[in-house]
Amino acid sequence: MKVGIMGGTFDPIHIGHMLAAEAARDGYALDQIWFMPSHIPPHKHAAGATGEQRLAMTREAVACNSAFEVLDLEIRRGGVSYTIDTIRALQELHPDKDFYFIIGADMVNYLAAWEQIEELASRITFIGLRRPGFELALDSLPPFLHNKVLLADMPVVDISSTDIRERLATGHSVRYMIPESVYEYIRKGRMYELQP
Repeated sequence: MKVGIMGGTFDPIHIGHMLAAEAARDGYALDQIWFMPSHIPPHKHAAGATGEQRLAMTREAVACNSAFEVLDLEIRRGGVSYTIDTIRALQELHPDKDFYFIIGADMVNYLAAWEQIEELASRITFIGLRRPGFELALDSLPPFLHNKVLLADMPVVDISSTDIRERLATGHSVRYMIPESVYEYIRKGRMYELQP
């Protein structure tokens, strides 16, 4: 079984994440996509929502797609969420599955700097999602990565979690930028609102 791993803070999850996951699934005939909210990503500041809130929003977002699941592995493990640790754990739990790690075009160029990247590349394949404005320099990657990065096209959507949080904090609408169920979860929990 071919499983795509979609990592991120998902703070909050938005339609760009969903489109990226579906583009990778469709482009490479993946059987499932497992969304994995990170506890503390190595390349970002700590999340604004709690781990439990981000898990809940992600579950709300993927509930209508039988090919999508949510794993709480990184949230439960705590600490900085390094992909190598996650993949080692997943392969131990699921030795019968082939894992593909889905990343944005902007991250492809930095793969060589990832924690224990040589071991990671020996264990999985990456699916890089092409986006306008990001030049992919696959030839400049180390030789051990040349055959470990597949490319997929995705629809152009200029949405970010940062923008969504800022819009919510200033009282602007984010409807249709995030799944309706996530919108309702945020609205009921009064999340990301500007604090007095």
